[in-house]
Amino acid sequence: MARNGYTLAFTIVMPVVMYVIFGATPEYGSMDAGNGNVSFSVMVSMAAYGVATSMTSLTSLAATEAQQGWGRQLALTPAGLRGYAAVKVAVALFYSAISVVAVFLTGALTGAAMDTAGGWLATAGIILGIGLIYGLFGLGVGLIFPSDAASGLASMTLTLFAFFGNVFMPLSGVMLDIAHYTPLYGYVALARWPLSEGYLSDGSQDPLWALILNVVAWTAVFVGLVFLGLRRSRARH
Repeated sequence: MARNGYTLAFTIVMPVVMYVIFGATPEYGSMDAGNGNVSFSVMVSMAAYGVATSMTSLTSLAATEAQQGWGRQLALTPAGLRGYAAVKVAVALFYSAISVVAVFLTGALTGAAMDTAGGWLATAGIILGIGLIYGLFGLGVGLIFPSDAASGLASMTLTLFAFFGNVFMPLSGVMLDIAHYTPLYGYVALARWPLSEGYLSDGSQDPLWALILNVVAWTAVFVGLVFLGLRRSRARH
C-alpha cells in the first residue's frame, strides 16, 4: 500500500491540501464556530473525508484481490481468509489513523481551535469509529466491479458524495435539504457534534437522532451492496 501513490494521495495528501485551502485562512478560519473556530470545523470535515476514502479504497482493493484468486490461495495457508480480512482491516485503520493525524496536526499548526482537549479526542474517535462503515461501501463496489479500476471508482463516487453532503462547503436551501439524505452527511455531522452540537451555518440544528438514523440507514444500504456483490461474484464463477 505504501507504493500505491494513488491511494496515498486520496487518503492523506488530498484531505490535508483541502484543509489548507479551505480552513487555514486566518481571516476566515479564526472566526468562532460553536465550541471552537471555523478552522476546526473544516479540519474535522477533511479528516472524516480522508478516513472514508481510506476505508473505501483499501477494502475495494481487497475485494478485487479476492476476485483474482488471491483469497482462494490464502485459504490454503494457515492464515486463512480470517487472517487476510483481519490484516486488511488493520491496514485500513492504520492509514485512516495516519490521515486523521496528518489533518489534525496541520490544523493544530495553522490555528484550528477547540475549547477542550477532550473535544479533539472525542472528534477523532467518532471519525475513526464511524468511518469503518465505508469499508462496506468499498467492499461492495470491489465485488460488483471486479477490476483494478474499482478503487478509483469508489473514491471518485465518495468525492461526489462529499460535494453533495455538506462536507466541502456549507450548503443552504434545496441543496442542504438534499444533503441530509446523502451517505456522508450524518457521518460528518456527528464528527462535528463536539464542536457544533448539530448547529449549521444557517442557524438551524440537526437533531442527534436524525444524524444517527442517517448513518444506520446508509450502513444497511452498504451491507446490501456487499450482499449484491457477493451474489454477482458467485454468479460469475
